[in-house]
Amino acid sequence: MSRVRIVEMGLRDGLQNESTHLSVVQRLELLKKLIDAGSANFEVGAFVSAKWVPQMAVSKDLTKLALNDIAKRKSANKLHPSVLIPNEEGMLQAIEAGIKEVAIFAACSETFSQINTNCSIDESFERFKLVMVLAKKHKIKVRGYLSTCFVCPFENMIDPKKVVAIARRMHALGVYEISIGDTIGAAHVGQVKYLFTQLLKHIPAKQLAGHFHDTRGQALANILAAYEMGIKTFDSSIGGLGGCPYAPGATGNVATEDVVYMFEGMKVNTGLNLEKLIQTNHWLQPFMDHALSSKVAKVGLLKPIKATSKKYAKSRFMLNKKY
Repeated sequence: MSRVRIVEMGLRDGLQNESTHLSVVQRLELLKKLIDAGSANFEVGAFVSAKWVPQMAVSKDLTKLALNDIAKRKSANKLHPSVLIPNEEGMLQAIEAGIKEVAIFAACSETFSQINTNCSIDESFERFKLVMVLAKKHKIKVRGYLSTCFVCPFENMIDPKKVVAIARRMHALGVYEISIGDTIGAAHVGQVKYLFTQLLKHIPAKQLAGHFHDTRGQALANILAAYEMGIKTFDSSIGGLGGCPYAPGATGNVATEDVVYMFEGMKVNTGLNLEKLIQTNHWLQPFMDHALSSKVAKVGLLKPIKATSKKYAKSRFMLNKKY
């Protein structure tokens, strides 16, 4: 059976743009439920300035509690928590916290880079060099994100050649995987196919991932397009939570439940329990100040229909008959 790897964004990218502030206890409970549903790869939070991203102010405390909980589990060696970091200072905090995987992030738009990280693309890569030195010294895995790979809210369409050049630059740093981001959910299948075709000329499929927001309802189609090109890792967020505070018009990430539903229908293993994900969605919903966007969680799973009589069975046949 084919298999894909799902990286859960709910606790970081999912919450960073929400007006509702979950407590550390609530976030830890959410993490436990996600792990119980089969999540093995997940971001716990971000070691960024609380001044600019107040939702992530509790990341240090949450990471400590999360690592303690994970250490007690029989499946501890199969769980891969990570945190987002912007620079050397964030990396030092990650080292102090004892976490063994971090993620760095850059943009493919100069304007977005300045607004999101207060530095140019070139300056962000200078910061990454210091991060990678520390990562090698402390045996910490580093994942990379590239945002605005298709469309920027300030510069509009992004030249694929620029994306490929920046992706190759990040690959040369030594990150184990690069997540290609549709930050404002504006990409369509044609763009996805073209960009990944170009990326795959330089970077192996196993080192690429897809990060699609569902602003225009195209995320699942884009994921499918990338999957058919050999990409096997995708980022998603429980309930469809998320968005970037510095990207006007961006709504949530694609919902984990919807992604799993699609892949299960294709007989592709995600390692996740869809029923438990839906239960987690329903547990989380009352804490939020808006409806969660997951379509699957709203309607639930299909229940098998049993024919109770020959007459009923015949009517079902007629409904399915092609004329």
